Amino acid sequence: MKPNFDLTLVLSRVEEAIRPYPKAAMFDLFERGYNTVFEQLISCIISIRTLDETTIPVSLRLFEVARTPQQLLKLDPAALAELLYGTQYPDQKAYTMLGIAKRAVEEFNGQIPADFETLTSFKGVGPKCANLTLGVATGQAAISVDIHVHRVTNRWGYVRTGQPEQTLKVLEKQVPVAQWIDINRLLMPFGKHICTGTLPKCSTCPVLEYCEQVGVTRHR
Repeated sequence: MKPNFDLTLVLSRVEEAIRPYPKAAMFDLFERGYNTVFEQLISCIISIRTLDETTIPVSLRLFEVARTPQQLLKLDPAALAELLYGTQYPDQKAYTMLGIAKRAVEEFNGQIPADFETLTSFKGVGPKCANLTLGVATGQAAISVDIHVHRVTNRWGYVRTGQPEQTLKVLEKQVPVAQWIDINRLLMPFGKHICTGTLPKCSTCPVLEYCEQVGVTRHR
């Protein structure tokens, strides 16, 4: 990274830059009152390979019918998949959600523990969804690395990794714990709207002076 790189200052500028844009889906849903571990986990599953513009309305449609494991289990797989219409792999996600709901009721009396090991023990739940769920729903220190976080932090030169899983491990070592949840909250919309995968908006980027522009060959 550049010698003058200051993560706190960079994140502050990023936060100001993304203010006009929509919040990341799970943070948006949290502010709407969908803030339990179960609701956030279900929304994260909906979001897999699905744009936020779809994740939010699909989540809202589902939560009108079922906001708890007990309510979800009243739906059969076909009915649940129909509610998930618009997201990627609705049938697969329906089975994943029903499996989570079944275990939640049978093992945890409907209240999923806010625990990384427990969340990742559910079939279909990986570290990204577990960390994002914990960070948003409970405020626990957790870093979630999606494609935007991976791309932006590598483009800055803050990390030099080939896979999101590697990025997560490096960020956990380098980022102060107090800023962990801010990584996804800020860098997801920043990567989606400003530091885009192709033709990033470098000419108007508020953190250009701190960025090594790794891999950038063309920009706006």
